[in-house]
Amino acid sequence: LSTHSIMVDVTKWPIFSLMGPQELSVIKKACVFGTSANEAIYITNDDEVYVLGLNCSNCLGTGDSQSTIVPKKLDFLSGRKVVSLSYGSGPHILLATEDGELFAWGHNGYSQLGNGTTNQGVAPVLVSVNLLNKKVTEVACGSHHSMALTDSGEVYAWGYNNCGQVGSGSTANQPTPRRVSSCLQNKVAVSIVCGQTSSLAVVDNGEVYGWGYNGNGQLGLGNNGNQLTPCRLAALQGLCVQQIVSGYAHSLALTDEGLLYAWGANTYGQLGTGHKSNQLSPVQIMTEKERIVEIAACHATHTSAAKTQSGQVYMWGQCRGQSVVLPHLTHFTCTDDVFGCFATPSVMWRLLSMEHDDFLTVAQSLKKEFDNPETADLKFCVDGKYIYVHKAVLKIRCEHFRSMFQSHWNEDMKEVIEINQFSYPVYRSFLEFLYTDDVELPPEDAIGLLDLATSYCENRLKRLCQHIIKRGITVENAFSLLSAAVRYDAEDLEEFCFKFCVNHLTEVTQTAAFWQIDGNLLKEFICRASRCGAFKN
Repeated sequence: LSTHSIMVDVTKWPIFSLMGPQELSVIKKACVFGTSANEAIYITNDDEVYVLGLNCSNCLGTGDSQSTIVPKKLDFLSGRKVVSLSYGSGPHILLATEDGELFAWGHNGYSQLGNGTTNQGVAPVLVSVNLLNKKVTEVACGSHHSMALTDSGEVYAWGYNNCGQVGSGSTANQPTPRRVSSCLQNKVAVSIVCGQTSSLAVVDNGEVYGWGYNGNGQLGLGNNGNQLTPCRLAALQGLCVQQIVSGYAHSLALTDEGLLYAWGANTYGQLGTGHKSNQLSPVQIMTEKERIVEIAACHATHTSAAKTQSGQVYMWGQCRGQSVVLPHLTHFTCTDDVFGCFATPSVMWRLLSMEHDDFLTVAQSLKKEFDNPETADLKFCVDGKYIYVHKAVLKIRCEHFRSMFQSHWNEDMKEVIEINQFSYPVYRSFLEFLYTDDVELPPEDAIGLLDLATSYCENRLKRLCQHIIKRGITVENAFSLLSAAVRYDAEDLEEFCFKFCVNHLTEVTQTAAFWQIDGNLLKEFICRASRCGAFKN
């Protein structure tokens, strides 16, 4: 399962919070990786590939060893459609394109880039040895070994082989891609996955084969001896496995009937068995829950997640440092969020695909309709200008309008409502807030909006206005803001403006606003300021 479409917010991964809404909206696929989840690669709608982050071991593929806090484009991969991507612990990166080409870069201390050398790969290079005329459809990385699956169901492996994870029958590192044969020779593999130093493959009849490190039982063979060649997971006999995932040292399998099996390391409760003992053979978990439709894990973490038929997402294992030994129901809508919010490091467990169709959420649709004469059934006239709105929206969003339209006020019958007590920018901003939850106004206008919010009892809007005013206070406007705060009974804001005026007393008293101030307020200000020790004698 290399890709998946779900409404997902990439800014759950902190590195993406560096990007604005415009940049984020063009992302089609993304992956966050690295020892501290400090590196990211993403593909845009027009198939450009960008990277950002720390660049450990040249894993960004930019041709140099510089880190970057702004996205950099990998021109070499421009226009190639990415279908699968995986990362190791070095990190090294494997990337497969729609044309079946395989590219690799990054850490290469064990020849995990498959180019026959151990030189760091500073930029993407085509992996061609033994793969010419082969079409790669899926890639997987362990900590320092690599695997590729071809469209004909062949599995290739290379790189670090200290525990037999390359499946060659020896423990010598494998400098170039080598077909994993022995008992996989005549099988058609449909999916591959790696733990840190182990490898698993699912074949077309639903059987699972494993090889490599088995010290925690992650191969599910009933023992803990390493395997230098593929070995069938006999305990799953009679089950047809549809999806398999591997954590650091544990494995999960999902059958075509939605049953979930777990085996391997369990130090953090990552098997979800309710205890922390390793399991050398698969055990069924979540038996009392509804059907499972997706499972998630990745070799960089000890975290597990699963999604059920009705869309509930569970997590277990290491969750923000805690050991959760039983699957815990979350409020997430996709397994990816579990990793963004709870895994250590908070990497992505797969190459994530965004859904950028023309679908708009309720909130987005409402935003679009504000001040749209075509769909509006009501207009306000303020300072001779019209603002187009929808009665239903106003009633749903604001108590003032609800009572106004429900009672037999004459406004209810009108197509146009005249507003005299507020200015156009203020009233427009208020109505827009009802559609967007947002306010964009200069501090001077925010004062008028504060007045409106107070008279309409809109407390959240009141807080937003106070926030804008506080952020926009200057020597020039401080006194007029202070008098407005007094006028509209905004105590918190009044205190804030007062302190600002006292702190900048000399400059403030020379502004026009100070001289226009009402006598009583001025007297009160002087008394308060003197109590604060503003006049030092």
